[in-house]
Amino acid sequence: MNRQAQAAVLFLTGGAILHAALTDLYLRYVKAGLQPLLVAAGVVLIVTAVATVWYERQAARVSDGDDVVAEAPARTEALARADAPDQVGALAKVDAPADPHEHAHTDADADADTHPHAHAHHEPRISWLLVLPLLALILVAPPALGSYSAMRTGTALQKQPWGFEDLPAGETVRLNLVDYAGRAAYDHGRSLDHRHIKIAGLLALDRDGTPYLVRMALSCCAADAQPVKIGLTGRIPPVLRPDSWLEVTGTYTAKQTKDPVNDGIIPFLDVTEVKPVKAPRDPYDESWNG
Repeated sequence: MNRQAQAAVLFLTGGAILHAALTDLYLRYVKAGLQPLLVAAGVVLIVTAVATVWYERQAARVSDGDDVVAEAPARTEALARADAPDQVGALAKVDAPADPHEHAHTDADADADTHPHAHAHHEPRISWLLVLPLLALILVAPPALGSYSAMRTGTALQKQPWGFEDLPAGETVRLNLVDYAGRAAYDHGRSLDHRHIKIAGLLALDRDGTPYLVRMALSCCAADAQPVKIGLTGRIPPVLRPDSWLEVTGTYTAKQTKDPVNDGIIPFLDVTEVKPVKAPRDPYDESWNG
């Protein structure tokens, strides 16, 4: 892979990162707060690619100029030899060594002396495998983590919060999934009694078919994502499709279970109404601080 190819890979990588950072695509990989860093990284890669091409062209121009200067003495010497008298050639033959192989200097040796780098080694072709992750990023944009990852990862609800803020007044209150899970697991539902709760999340099913509402929580990026889960009981629709987004309305229930992956607490919600909703712009819940 020569410098021009390296510059092309850098440019395409920077362009792909910049495209993801300037659209909602980056939210599948990192938290929203990291967008400025992604934009900066994309710009740096593109500038580096452009600078690489510019320096390569400058080096090529300098090299061409050196070749022209080096050829001038050689041409002068050739002309001088052409104009020399035949006696010079005869004297050279007399003074030549008896052994015809002594001090032999072939055209190949001269070429090797003149161009010591004529047989430079090429870079290994396996380096082109570096392009594969770039093609995957451009051609195959993976979706956000869903129910498959959620049900195979232990719940992030393992640390008891320091406290809970007062809920707004009203019979029905909208909560994010993490807030409800924390209040139900560690506050024993004291702030949730006699209230109707609305929660949105991703639907997941365990091996027994028990439905869960899930939201993946990020500390930094999708690589460290952990789910927060609440079980659903009550008026559950007979047909449920995993990875669909639902808004459920229900009431607090003391029912809990243990996550089979890490024994974390999974509280339940007694459902009274279910309706499908559109997936949010940010599929991960940023209200979780670990």
